[in-house]
This record gives sequence, C-alpha cells and structure tokens, in this order.
Amino acid sequence: MAPPRTLYMLRTLTVLLLLSVDAMLMPAFAVQDDFYQTSCPDAESVIANTVNAEIDKNFKIAAGLIRMAFHDCFVEGCDGSVLLEGEDTERTAEINLTLLGFEAIDAAETAVEAVCPGVVSCADIIAYAARDSTVKLNGTGWVVQGGRKDGNVSSAAAAQNDLPLPTFDASQLIDAFAQRNLSTQQMVVLSGAHTVGVGHCNKFVERLYNFSPTNDTDPTLNATLANQLKLECPSLTFNETIEIFMETITPGQFDSNYYVDLTRQNGLFTSDQTLFEDSRTQQLVESLISEQLFDSEFGEAMRALGTVGVKTEGQVRTICSQVNA
Repeated sequence: MAPPRTLYMLRTLTVLLLLSVDAMLMPAFAVQDDFYQTSCPDAESVIANTVNAEIDKNFKIAAGLIRMAFHDCFVEGCDGSVLLEGEDTERTAEINLTLLGFEAIDAAETAVEAVCPGVVSCADIIAYAARDSTVKLNGTGWVVQGGRKDGNVSSAAAAQNDLPLPTFDASQLIDAFAQRNLSTQQMVVLSGAHTVGVGHCNKFVERLYNFSPTNDTDPTLNATLANQLKLECPSLTFNETIEIFMETITPGQFDSNYYVDLTRQNGLFTSDQTLFEDSRTQQLVESLISEQLFDSEFGEAMRALGTVGVKTEGQVRTICSQVNA
C-alpha cells in the first residue's frame, strides 16, 4: 500500500487533471448578465430606443437583426465580424447579401458611444438588438449577457462555408450546431426565428421544379403552397428580389406558428421542413407549437448562441464597420 503522502499527491494530481479537463470543456470566457451595470448603466436602454426608432423607419430590419445575431455568431464566434466592411469580408459573402439592419447597429453604436465612449462592443450591440427586435415583433424578451470583444478577422469564404444552407437536411443542421456546442433542441428552437423571416425564390426553387430523383415537386411541400409558389417563382424566370414570407399563418409576428406550418408541410426551405420530417426532431417541433414553451426556450437558446466563440481579447470598436486604427 502506498504511503499517505504518496496517496495525497496522487489524489491532488487526479483533482488537477479533472479541473484541467473541465477547463478545456468550458468556454474561455463567460459573458455576464448586467455586464454594463456599472460601466455604462444606460447602455441597454440607449440601444433599445435607437433600435426601435430604426425599426419604425423600416420594419423589415427587425427580422434582419435577429438573423444578424445568428450569422455573426456562427462565423468566427459572436465577435461583430459580420459588421466589418471591405473586400472579401463576411458582408460580401453571397449568403449575407440579403442581411438587413446594419444601419440600426451603426445608429445604436453612435448613440451608446455618445454616453459611454469606448465601453460597449459592437458584438454586444448585435446581441441586444436581436432581443429588442424580437420584442418589437411581439415576441418575449430575455436577459442578454454582455462582455464580448470585437474581432478583427472577417472572411467571405468562412461565412459561405460555415453558415447552414437552406438546402440542409436535419443531419447537416445537427452537425453544424453541434460543432458550436449547441444541441439539437437549441437548433430546432433557433430555427423558430424563421417565423418572421422571408425567403427568396433561388433558395427553394429546386423544391418546386427539380427535386430529385423525380425531377418534380418536393413531396414534403404542401401541394397548395407549391402551386402558389410556382406562380410567384416561375421556373428559371423568377425575380430573385421577390420576398416570400417563411411563415404563412401570422407572418411578421414573432410566435410559434412556424412550427404549426411545419406540421402542415408549409416549411419554405428544405432546412425548415426537414425538422418535421426527421424522427429525431419531429417531437421537438410538435412540442414547440406551445407558445409559452417556445417563448421561454427561444430566449434560453439565444443566450446559448451568444456564448459561441466569445473572444477574451479584441477591440471595442468605435466604428462598427471598421477595426480601430
């Protein structure tokens, strides 16, 4: 039997190893509730007031700001890299060409800089703006965590490679979210943001005309909806600027009817309808028809999304579209 001192050293070493493993599994930096309570107590109200005023000018940007939070966090982490302008930045990627709301982020950043210069990151402004936009669309808010730093790397190729595509099936979606430590349930919940989204013909046209292997209409697309979409998106001659609501029951309202639509095979994208067609996610879809459950789960899922790739080092940009000099 080992002497007591040896046993003590072995136990200590075991504990240190376990702590090291835990440290590797935990995020390098944890964002915090009420992060600006001391350094900039008016930050959230200033951002909310500015974002609401910008949405009043153009209601479409509300959904755009929710989408922007997702597109930012999925590429390089939640670091505001989607805001950077320049050649081959994320903003120039094809998948981001329809992103809306940049002017609202710029306005919010200008407003908060006026009261607390150099304190609030652009990455955090995106997170607050997504919450405020959800509330503006009659959704339920949540406590947004702050403390992110702004990154200085932005790549169009990374955005194109990392963001899930409208053609993804459930397996591809599950894998993409798992790579960012987000669960299958969180993926299905976050997909519910499409309740206020719009799609363009080129993102789902293959479901109308060229669905393999029959080279016909996707059988998981409701026939009535398919016929309507064919009128709006004629084969090969459609206008790519046409916007189609992704939820047919209460478009423009942030609610759980997105999931009702999926049960009726009214999902616009393959990546929507697959959530109901796949046995791994079908029950989640059915459960989220509950407005109360969706409201609570969405806020928690957004908080989880907001921890993806958070940076411990970086800037607090004074202009969100460019790195500090």
